[in-house]
Amino acid sequence: MEGFLVFEIIIGFIIFQRVVELCIAKRNEKWMKNQGAIEFGKKHYRLMVLMHVLFFICLVAEKVYENRELSYFWPILLSIFLLMQIMRIWVIISLGRYWNTKIIVLRDAKVIKKGPYLYIRHPNYFVVAIEIAVVPLLFNCYITACLFTILNSIILIVRITEEEKALMELTEYEGIFQDRNRFLPKVVKKV
Repeated sequence: MEGFLVFEIIIGFIIFQRVVELCIAKRNEKWMKNQGAIEFGKKHYRLMVLMHVLFFICLVAEKVYENRELSYFWPILLSIFLLMQIMRIWVIISLGRYWNTKIIVLRDAKVIKKGPYLYIRHPNYFVVAIEIAVVPLLFNCYITACLFTILNSIILIVRITEEEKALMELTEYEGIFQDRNRFLPKVVKKV
């Protein structure tokens, strides 16, 4: 029972957080498009949204129908989850009006190189990838963790390729981020 209460709290928090993020993204999208920004990746964006919706459905189904308990390692996993929330806020604050859930690029916009972007190119995708693994593992939902880690990786290959292409075409992204890895700080060999 205790594990289910924790599950409800975390899922409720994540859903609330996603709604707030979508409101921020919508406001930022409107501002950027009013400045002349261009949207890329519309086709795969729908797939990404569908994947995230299915992630929550599968997570709830696996937790409830398999009667999964809270992981023995919950203090570590919860700490990682909370750390990712701090990093997510850092990402959103660092990008300001340029943060979005969509790929929207403003031609010749100054490339953001502060906050987590001092260390890696895609901290937001890093956060999401960790969350997709950690949240199910927190409740011993191994099928959801494995399946959606794989699906997210496939979507990110497409998304990051398109996002970086758009950024290189319309901004000085390539020159600024040439010495930064996508997901791990530059002290680690390029990934």
